[in-house]
Amino acid sequence: MMSLPDYVCPVDGTRVRAGSLTWCCPACRGPLDLDFHPTPTDLKSLTGRVNSLWRYAGSLPLATPTVSLGEGRTPLVELTGTVTAKLDFLMPTLSFKDRGAVLLVELARRLAPERVIVDSSGNAGTSVAAYCARAGLDCTVYVPAATSPKKLEQIRAHGARVEAVRGDREATADAARTAADAPGTFYASHIYNPYFLHGTKTYVLELWEDLGGRLPDVLVVPVGNGTLLLGAALALRELHSAGLIGKFPALYGVQAAAVAPLATAWSAGADGLPAEPGPVHPTYAEGIAIPRPPRARQILAAVRAFGGGFRTVPDPAITAARRDLARRGLYVEPTAAACWAAVRKEGFGERSVAVPLCGAGAKSGLA
Repeated sequence: MMSLPDYVCPVDGTRVRAGSLTWCCPACRGPLDLDFHPTPTDLKSLTGRVNSLWRYAGSLPLATPTVSLGEGRTPLVELTGTVTAKLDFLMPTLSFKDRGAVLLVELARRLAPERVIVDSSGNAGTSVAAYCARAGLDCTVYVPAATSPKKLEQIRAHGARVEAVRGDREATADAARTAADAPGTFYASHIYNPYFLHGTKTYVLELWEDLGGRLPDVLVVPVGNGTLLLGAALALRELHSAGLIGKFPALYGVQAAAVAPLATAWSAGADGLPAEPGPVHPTYAEGIAIPRPPRARQILAAVRAFGGGFRTVPDPAITAARRDLARRGLYVEPTAAACWAAVRKEGFGERSVAVPLCGAGAKSGLA
């Protein structure tokens, strides 16, 4: 394990040794970051490399994977003259979560725990279950009882056990975190474990490569727990530090109007969430219906650092955007349509924009 980087708490600086099954900061119980600062490879050096996200192995905290399913390298499709969609629903498990899950499970394989657990509204659990099947690891997925039956079917098909938790997404996370403290348990948290963020940063690395060493003027991403946004922020900093981009794109987060704690905090000019949670209402966009994201301060800071902001979209707009994408040949789940709904609602003028289509419509019915 000597080649693995240490963990470090972004709040108090507490360090956790590489190779540990510790899933959070021992002092504050918050999420961890990695003490890992790679230099991305230039375009010319990428020629001829494997056609998956592992072509960026030099920028990842793990290399030489054994559990890869060929994840990454998803296509770009033009939606308008200024807006491009990246089809991340064309992944092995039909969602962008494969970018981070493959790193989590590759790490788990090397640590050889007795069991792997994960909590999820569906997509992350499905992804971790698939890669655990590939790695031969015991896996249990904690989900809200109201999770889409199609997502549960997919999780079980990969051989994982499902623990359905009564209550909302927060209750599910609480149950999993309690189980995560048991000895011999690897908590494959896409929120707390920073390996996941280093996987999702390949979304931006692919955009940069496919656009010939440049990026759009604006990156718009859906935000619940913020794993794609924070991964994007990692990639932007690394590319800029290496001199591979001259300026940063603006980074915007999109939330469902029914559950928008980060957008509310942003509008108030706050650095974090208030002590008391705000109102939460049902939404079709279950993947981003997170009332208290643990990395809220990091998310708000990243959006501020990259000159962006937050947009909120009501469920009728999400449904309309989803139907519009389907008529364009792109059938995605509601959460994946949220960014297109935001861009359609307000737009970004003549600036070039990229949006991710994160999950396939086959995972949920058409509302």
